Amino acid sequence: MIYGQNTNKQAKLRFAPSPNGLLHLGHAYSALLTAQVAQALSGNFHLRIEDIDKHRSKKEYILAIFRDLHWLGLQWPEPVRRQSKHMESYQKALDQLGQAGLLYPCFATRGDIKTYWQDKTNPPRDPDGGLLYPGFYKDLKPQKAQARVQAGEPYALRLHLDRAIERAKQLDRQESLTYQTYQAHAPLKPVQPTQVKNPQRWGDVIITRKDIPTSYHLSVVVDDHLEGITHICRGKDLQAATDIHRILQVNLGIAPPHYHHHDLIMWDGKKLSKSQAHPSLYELRKQGLSAKTIRDAANNGIKSLEELMNRM
Repeated sequence: MIYGQNTNKQAKLRFAPSPNGLLHLGHAYSALLTAQVAQALSGNFHLRIEDIDKHRSKKEYILAIFRDLHWLGLQWPEPVRRQSKHMESYQKALDQLGQAGLLYPCFATRGDIKTYWQDKTNPPRDPDGGLLYPGFYKDLKPQKAQARVQAGEPYALRLHLDRAIERAKQLDRQESLTYQTYQAHAPLKPVQPTQVKNPQRWGDVIITRKDIPTSYHLSVVVDDHLEGITHICRGKDLQAATDIHRILQVNLGIAPPHYHHHDLIMWDGKKLSKSQAHPSLYELRKQGLSAKTIRDAANNGIKSLEELMNRM
């Protein structure tokens, strides 16, 4: 197979699970497809552990990730990047965004946001399903915000999205609201520019949480840049997040990788999920399912894996 080539450097792809549960068939498909693309590009497959959430990340899940991926036949170079060990990298990006006037402290809790929308019919939600932040503190004067911060009041840092989009357009008028995609399955297609659909649907996203000095959006953009990732292969449930990632990339002066967002495995009308207690790879292995069976089904696509699930 031939994929969209990045002629400037060797292709490098990554599989980046969060250690907050056991991997399932959806993770297996994404990891195997990522490794397949890396091989087709004569590139490298890397593993990253996205463990910024210290409350949900567990050592036993990290060990289980290694175990399950090795069982599938995957290999990767060491050392494996663990996000929790690189907070200084995210702080540098935070400083850059802050100096550009793109961040502001937000003192709202989830309860505050829920209360605001409780009397509204069909309140707006972001692509992840969360209630949209109403912008309580977007226009709070810096002096008042700083006083609350110095008083020790818990806060998160949010991205001032309007400013970030406008600055991105000024920095890269032609490309700031597009990103390159590639086709990971036959029939193969040339790399196509994809339009950022609607970043505003996210609202002013959290860039650092009250208890964690980074966020998924920030850390994934920084990590992909620092690791030299050229192609990203991930599920369509993360496609909407690419809008925010592209805005951050332009504002941080980061060249974007090429993206492919693959279909998701559905079971009983829902996508496979750790939170839904769907069968894990460990459980499927205990039931006698072989790694070869999974690899063969993955090569035939999502439908074959769904059929495999239904037979278990």
